[in-house]
Amino acid sequence: MGLFSSFSFATNKRVGLSLLATACFTAAACSSAPEPSSSVAAKATVTEAAPFAIAIHGGAGTITRASMTPARERAYREKLAEAIAAGQQILAAGGTSMDAVIAAVQVLEDSPLFNAGRGAVYTWDEQHELDAAIMDGSNRAAGAVTGVTTIKSPIALARKVMEESVHVMLSGAGAEEFADLHQLERVDNSYFNTEARFDALQRMKQQLGSQDKTAWQQLDARFKYGTVGAVALDTHGNLAAATSTGGMTGKRYGRIGDSPVIGAGTWADNGSCAVSATGHGEYFIKYQVAADICARVTYQGKDIVSAGDTVIHEVLMPVGGTGGVIIVDGQGKVHMPFNTEGMYRASQQGDGPVHIAIYADEN
Repeated sequence: MGLFSSFSFATNKRVGLSLLATACFTAAACSSAPEPSSSVAAKATVTEAAPFAIAIHGGAGTITRASMTPARERAYREKLAEAIAAGQQILAAGGTSMDAVIAAVQVLEDSPLFNAGRGAVYTWDEQHELDAAIMDGSNRAAGAVTGVTTIKSPIALARKVMEESVHVMLSGAGAEEFADLHQLERVDNSYFNTEARFDALQRMKQQLGSQDKTAWQQLDARFKYGTVGAVALDTHGNLAAATSTGGMTGKRYGRIGDSPVIGAGTWADNGSCAVSATGHGEYFIKYQVAADICARVTYQGKDIVSAGDTVIHEVLMPVGGTGGVIIVDGQGKVHMPFNTEGMYRASQQGDGPVHIAIYADEN
C-alpha cells in the first residue's frame, strides 16, 4: 500500500468512525425519548386546562326542614340546578365569568321562589323596589341600580350601568330612563306580584303593630332579607360577582340594602376573590362584608375559608348580623359560609359534580 493509499484509508477510517459515533449518539438520544402516548397527551391536557368555577345563592335565613314541604324543597333544588347549569355551560365553553354570573342570576330573577325579580317582596306601600349590582374582577369595574320598579332584569341593567355609563350606581326613575336608552325590557310593577309575598307583608304588618324601631328589630328574620347572587372564575382567570334583590319585606322611605353597595354585598377582584352576600343588609353595609373578606385574603394572606368564616361567624354574628356569602378565588376554590339555619346555595368547580344544598347540616 502506497503513502497516498495509506492516508486515504486512515482518513476514511476516521470519517467512518465519526459518522458511526454520530449515528450511535443520535440513535441513543432518540431511543431515550419516550414514545408519545394517549395517556401522556391526556395528562398534559388536564394539567394545562385553566380552572373555572361558579357558585350561586338564593338567600339565607330561617330555612328548616320542618318549614319545607317535599314539593317545595324539590322546586328550590331544581331551580338552583337550572341556575348553576346556565352559568356552568358558559364557563365550560370558554365564556366569561361576567356572562356566567348574569345568566345564573337571571334564572333566579325569573323565578317566583326567590326574593329578586318576579319573586320580589313588597314594600310597605305594596309595591316592589328592586336593587342589583355587578363587579368585574379584572379591572374593578362595577355597576349598580337601586329602587327600580319596572325593570324585568335588574342585573342586566346593572351591567349596562357598568359598561355604558361613567357612573357606578343609578337609582329610581333615572335608572329606568337609562334602561330605556339601552332598550332593556320594562314591565308593569304588578309583574312582580306573588300571593306568598303579599301574605308575608300582611303578616308583617300585623306583627309590627306600633311600627316603632324596637318592634321592627324584633321581627322574624324571614321578613328582613332575601337575595340572589352568583360568583364565578372563568378560564381566562377573571372573577365576577353579581347580586340582585327585592330588599326587605315592608321596607319604607326608599330603603337601600347591601346588595347594590359595592364592597358591602358585592365585590370582585382578580387579586383576591369574588363575593356575593345575602343577609341583614344594614350590618353588611356597616361592616363592608364582601370587601372585608377579600381584603383579608389580600393583606393577611388568608385563604377564602378562613377569611369568610372569620367575617361571617366572628365579626357579624356577635353584633347581630345574620346571613351568608358565596366566595370563589382565583384558583377556582369555592366557600359558602353562613350563620343562619339555612341558605339556598349551589356550586360547581370545573367539570366536577354539582353541589346543591339548603340546610345548615348539608356539607
